[in-house]
Amino acid sequence: MLNYFLKRLLGLIPTLLIVAVLVFLFVHLLPGDPARLIAGREADAEVVALVRQQLGLDLPLPQQFWHYITHALQGDLGVSMVSKRPVSEEIAQRFLPTLGLTLSSMLWSVIFGMVIGVVSAVWRNRWPDRLGMTLAVSGISFPAFALGILLMQVFSVQLGWLPTVGADSWQHYILPSITLGAAVAAVMARFTRASFVEVIQEDYIRTARAKGVRESVVMVKHGLRNAMIPVVTMMGLQFGFLLGGSIVVEVVFNWPGLGRLLVDSVAMRDYPVIQAEVLLFSLEFILINLLVDMLYAAINPAIRYQ
Repeated sequence: MLNYFLKRLLGLIPTLLIVAVLVFLFVHLLPGDPARLIAGREADAEVVALVRQQLGLDLPLPQQFWHYITHALQGDLGVSMVSKRPVSEEIAQRFLPTLGLTLSSMLWSVIFGMVIGVVSAVWRNRWPDRLGMTLAVSGISFPAFALGILLMQVFSVQLGWLPTVGADSWQHYILPSITLGAAVAAVMARFTRASFVEVIQEDYIRTARAKGVRESVVMVKHGLRNAMIPVVTMMGLQFGFLLGGSIVVEVVFNWPGLGRLLVDSVAMRDYPVIQAEVLLFSLEFILINLLVDMLYAAINPAIRYQ
């Protein structure tokens, strides 16, 4: 297990290097001149050239990349072109709101998704199954930005129950977490149902029932545990999606997180911030997948890694 873990950690290096190269090329292909945006529309060519020189954008691309990657390997992600603050401070300031939103969204979506999936599997082809799958399809089909606007209109504007923007209290998390977690809950429900339906048709489930084991024990102890392995995989992927893909929701609710920071950075062509955030999201996905692989062995002792 330890050797497998170390090999996967070493595999991070070439993956992140490839991501660094691709994102570096991507941000430099974006239309627009960051020096012009920072200098302002009224600035003349000399001022823009001076700003470009201060930012290091006048250097050849290979030299810019070498400067970027050598500093990144030393833990220096650069300085924001807009705020003039270290990129690490910008990300650290925005990370906790995004993490809190992600955890709250993941918590309720996993609980509701798994409950709906198990209920639909146990009473499949009956009204609880049809109702649950109708809710799941609706959750997947409804766009996040439209759901967020609808929730704000109903619960903030008309009823006045919940705040619309900001992250100052727990009430601020309710609407964004529902918006962000709706699609995840729908995916979890459908995936849990499919996995559970397959498991409850296995021979060991029929054997447990034949021995007179209570149905609730059969479903939870024998059925749910064995159905959890593919579900855990989906949970890991969905958590990575939530952590890195909350951009739309953060924009709708003006959430002070990484997604909002990324949108603002793209608009201002803030290259260091964009590169650091994409690298961070890539690292998160890799580490989450590694954690999911480790959880396999905890759920099913028969699984061993070499």
